[in-house]
Amino acid sequence: MVSPTPERILDAALRAFGGDGFAATSLDALAEQLDIRKQTILYYFPSKQILFEAVIDVAAVDLAKVFEEEASQGLTGLAQVEALVRRVFRLAVAQPELLGLVREVTRPGSLSADHLASQVSPVFDRARAFLQREMDAGHLRRSDPSMLLLSIYSTVVGVATELEVQRAMGLAPNLRGTLARRQELIRFLRAALEPVRN
Repeated sequence: MVSPTPERILDAALRAFGGDGFAATSLDALAEQLDIRKQTILYYFPSKQILFEAVIDVAAVDLAKVFEEEASQGLTGLAQVEALVRRVFRLAVAQPELLGLVREVTRPGSLSADHLASQVSPVFDRARAFLQREMDAGHLRRSDPSMLLLSIYSTVVGVATELEVQRAMGLAPNLRGTLARRQELIRFLRAALEPVRN
């Protein structure tokens, strides 16, 4: 059974915005790809910006679900951080457009960064509280939980999505290379987060 038209539009728009970016995505090309008229897209989503924000809403729900599922495993400290990193990398391989969209929305000058932030702030609040609890319990090295979360986010999303930078550095953007980068990132985070034992 074919998905309803709005869902098909959102799926195709996620791939386009997450892969090519907002500016490079054309509603005409999207309509042609879906074998519908541009006016059909505009019937459901009256502008490209409204379509972009609808895609952000769907992506935010998907991302929140991924993080909530991983956070509900009851892990602590580094084990939880490592599990989340592994999950994000699996997501980057399975749905690269999802993290590509996050990267696109969080670029400087994005008109939709605040929209995404409002959608995912509960997830970030929970992550910040987790980091603070784990630091208080001595499971993670003490630091500012907000800065730590920002650093982890930036590092993980950058390593998982910046394929052109990786190519320029001579790193293979294939599954084997992705797994190697994930392991190296986990080692890096472990070194940064392990509490100092006296």
